[in-house]
Amino acid sequence: MSMNHKEKLEEIYHRSVSITDVEGLPQKIKDHCEVISNNCLNQKGVYTVLITLIIHKILHPKQDVRYHQASMENGFSGRSIDTEFITPTLKELGLPSMAESGWLTRSLEQPYPYNLGYEGRISNTALKDSFLQILDIIQKDSSLCQDIVAMILIGAKKKIDENKIEIKPLKNSDTISIDQIIKILEVHFSTSYHVAGGAKLPVLAFHAMYQMLVIEAKRYDGCILNDLSSHTASDRTSKTAGDIEIFKNDFLYEAIEVKLDKEIDSNMIRIAYEKIKRFNPKRYYVLSHVGVSKDDENVVSGLVEKIKNEHGCLVIINGIIPTLKYYLRLTENLDDFINNYIHLVQMDDELKPIHKTTLIELLKQQ
Repeated sequence: MSMNHKEKLEEIYHRSVSITDVEGLPQKIKDHCEVISNNCLNQKGVYTVLITLIIHKILHPKQDVRYHQASMENGFSGRSIDTEFITPTLKELGLPSMAESGWLTRSLEQPYPYNLGYEGRISNTALKDSFLQILDIIQKDSSLCQDIVAMILIGAKKKIDENKIEIKPLKNSDTISIDQIIKILEVHFSTSYHVAGGAKLPVLAFHAMYQMLVIEAKRYDGCILNDLSSHTASDRTSKTAGDIEIFKNDFLYEAIEVKLDKEIDSNMIRIAYEKIKRFNPKRYYVLSHVGVSKDDENVVSGLVEKIKNEHGCLVIINGIIPTLKYYLRLTENLDDFINNYIHLVQMDDELKPIHKTTLIELLKQQ
């Protein structure tokens, strides 16, 4: 009986667990695999699509997997295979994975084959080259497929291990003050990291806070806090109303959109209104660390009033720090909040090591 895509990926993964190198692969191919693995946390789409195509090539060696859409001549639907088999299996194995499919990445969904001249705008040119080179290589010699997948998975596991940094709970956290917490958060949010991922930090802070509010605050009686989704999903492809979602009786009750380094402007509120009409929350928060655009202040106010009158949803605009400070005054368990935040930062695989080590240093100063 032939294997399906899930079973084949699992087989190769379990083989790769016990080795650190695939000795039979030429060094040039290993180098390409290393580029893919090194970017598996911040360019998950490329890594996921490549694994999907190579697994499919193993199962269907006569298929030119560069023709990744069913609408192409002699093509097939790579996205459906990824959605059904590959991404769920990557999640189960604890490996980097997309929220739904690598083909939701704009640079990869273009209706052109992934040949060496592919013009999709993968911003990392070295990554793009390795992605296309590997596909060209397996089209010429499909016998290399299993070793290539194993090499990529070995590298991906290594990157995950490197990203696992223990952040110990704050000692004497029961004596921490609101001012101390706010100081930690302000520095943690505003530090220039020069790597992607920092925009998720205030999202984690609000999730840590709402873990407490849904239990403590009367307004949230009977409410459920939704799990965090990937912060890299675009507004166009996201199936959520905001970064934070609270449900009551299976209906969206409240949504919070958090922007670290973007001003709140009229376009942002219009996007929010489209989500409000689609998901129907009672309240919708738009929070920014840099405030409302001065040029757009009146238009933003007008849109907020329009949404209230037309839909009934109350749109609340505020700063990230003032909102967190207000919520901290509502809770009786400041130590629970900071330890919730520490745990979320430690466990998040979209953050880089620098985000975690910076928090460690900030906690040491308290």
